[in-house]
Formats: sequence, C-alpha cells, structure tokens
Amino acid sequence: MAPDDGEEWAHAIGFILRLARALHTYGYAAQPLEEVMALASFRLGMSGEFFSTPTSIFAAFGERERQKTYLLRVEPGDVDLGKLARLDQVTVGVLRATMRPAEGSRRIDAIVADPPRYGPVMTTAAFGIASGAAARLFGGGLNEMAAAAGIGVVIGLLALLATRVRGLAHVFEPIAAFIASFTAAALGARVLPLSSFLATLAGLIVLVPGLTLTIAMTEISTRHLVSGTARLSGAVMLFLGIAFGVAFGSTLALHAFGPGTTAQPVALPAWTNLVALALAALGFVVLLKAEPVDAPWIILTGALGFYGSRIGAATLGPELGTFVGALIAGIASNIYARLRDRPATIALVPGILLLVPGSIGYRSLASLLRREVVLGVETAFQMMLIAVALVAGMLIANIVSPHRRLD
Repeated sequence: MAPDDGEEWAHAIGFILRLARALHTYGYAAQPLEEVMALASFRLGMSGEFFSTPTSIFAAFGERERQKTYLLRVEPGDVDLGKLARLDQVTVGVLRATMRPAEGSRRIDAIVADPPRYGPVMTTAAFGIASGAAARLFGGGLNEMAAAAGIGVVIGLLALLATRVRGLAHVFEPIAAFIASFTAAALGARVLPLSSFLATLAGLIVLVPGLTLTIAMTEISTRHLVSGTARLSGAVMLFLGIAFGVAFGSTLALHAFGPGTTAQPVALPAWTNLVALALAALGFVVLLKAEPVDAPWIILTGALGFYGSRIGAATLGPELGTFVGALIAGIASNIYARLRDRPATIALVPGILLLVPGSIGYRSLASLLRREVVLGVETAFQMMLIAVALVAGMLIANIVSPHRRLD
C-alpha cells in the first residue's frame, strides 16, 4: 500500500499511530513497541520505519523516496496492564484480519477513554498492602509492617491528590519521600520500636524507580541507545528526588523528636513470607490495573521468581541469584502468554517488581547522604550488576521460551 492510496491508507495509518500512542502510554518499552508497529505496518501492506523514545514516537510510511513521516509527542504514563491486554486483543484482531483498521481505531479510542479499572479506595488500600508486604519480604517484623502499611496509605492518598492538583505530579516523589521518612522517624522516636530505615524503604517501594532502571538497561542492551539512555537519566533523577525527600524528612524529624532508638526487626515465622508475597502480588495487581482473572498467574510468576532468586542467591551469590529469578519469571510469563494468548508483560512486570534493584539504589543514595562514600559507591555498583543480571535473565528467557506469535 502506498501513502497515496486514499481512505484505506488513512485508516491503516490512523490505527498504527493510535496503537503506538496507547501502548507507549501504558508501559511498552522501545523494542516491543517498534516491533508491534513494524509488524502491523507489514500486515497492512505498507513499508514503515519507526523510532521510539520515552517522550516521542516517529513513524515513516511508504518507500523512502515517497515517505510520509509522523511525529507523536508522548509522555510516559502509568502502567495499565488491563488496558494493555485489551489493546492486545485489538492488535491481534487487525493483524489476523478479523477486524478492519477503522474498527480497531474506534476500539482503541474507547479503551483509552475508559476510566481506571479500580477505584480510589481500592487503589489507596493497595498502596498500603504492597508496602506492608514488602516490609516483611525485606526482613521486617510486625512494627515495620504496620508502619510501612500506614506510610503506603498516606502516599496513596497523596497520589490521588496529585491527579487533581496542577503541578503536584512533578514533585510527587520528593514530597512522598519526605512524608515517608518523617513519618517513619517520628514513629520510631515516639510510638514504636522499629527500624525506620526499613519502614521508609518499604513505604516507598512502589515509587522507587527500579522498574524504570531495568527497562532502561534492557533498551540499552537491545541497542535502543537513545531511549535507554533517556530512560536511565529519568530513573537517576527520580532516585535523586527521592533521596532529597528522605534526607529532608529525616533531618526535620531529628530536630523535632530527637534521635530515635535503632531497633532490630523482630523475626517472624518463615511461612509469613508466603503470605506477604501473595499480598504484595495482589497489591501490584491493583496498582498496575491488571484484570482480576490474571491475578493467579501474577502470583505464581512472582513466587517462582522470588524463590528462584532466593535459592540462586544462596548458592551463586546475589547477582546470579537475580539472574536465576528473572530467568524463571521470564519463562513462566512466556508460558502464560502462549497458553492464554495474552501479552507476557501482564505476568512478567508484577512478577519481577520485587527483584528489580530499586531498593539497592535507595540504600546506595542513603549511604552517600550519610557521607559513607565508599559504601554508597559499592552499593551503586552492586545495583548496576543486579540490573544487568535481571536484564540478562529476561532476554535469555525469550530464547529458551520464545514469545507467542501475534500474527
């Protein structure tokens, strides 16, 4: 199909551009996004070249001498696994010729216009559940879990406010980090004996950009250098914003309440890890807006990846342990995709959230803020090694257990 083929060409182009914007908004990285656009262009009888960055998409259609180029100005949005699943159904319908591109465009517009799957009450509760469960998985006791859950709920309320107050979204992470650090320090000084560091980390687990860092490393590894470098810069700025908020909050709490007691978490039975893992996965189901039908697969993938990394770390070290966990989670998500004919991303993203090295990056910045430079640099280097191991595990999983075919 040439660029001057009239209405049919316009419908095809409109479908591809709408699909690209929607997939980008709801969480697709550069490589899968460009692959889907190229495949859609080929199946619709057009030649096309595509280029994606975190803030823009370029699409050129037609032979090189007669190309028409389109620019989409986009911004990274919140991951929405439910809408990604529905967009995938539309994509498959058009690629398999059971749906016309014009109908596909109408359905994409309807999907984008739909309100979030989960309401504000459930979303706020999910912040608290995920943070409280993460505190247990990080080795915390009941006090740390309670404090982290409370901090998570407060951050969830702040996230709702950020959608209504103009400009708040641009400083959301530093403000949330300030609230988490100040609250944890105040609780540790005046209310409960707890590890304020662990409670702060678990309370912020949803905001720490470990997933962004992992996606950036994946894009760089797959030679999408512009997108990967830009995303990596964004992750670094988020880390710095969170570090500033934590430093401000802890310093203010120190002046207000004095130095708190440094308490060691009270050990809990091993079976509580299983409960915490399931609760964390359910929290991420809501926060990532996945469909309830996918919850069992998400929990299973998360459990396989988490315990795979624990067993691997015990025998091979933390870096190779993360590789093992990511490899297992990647294989499990690809099996899910082939069995259910749905995107592997739905099971993979929540499944690896507890493996991503965001918590280690937070520890690195915390060490640097305490002027423990050697420890901070060493921890940052470990974070990068774990990120590389995580990316390697996911990429090799795609070789061992290939993705399903869309066409």
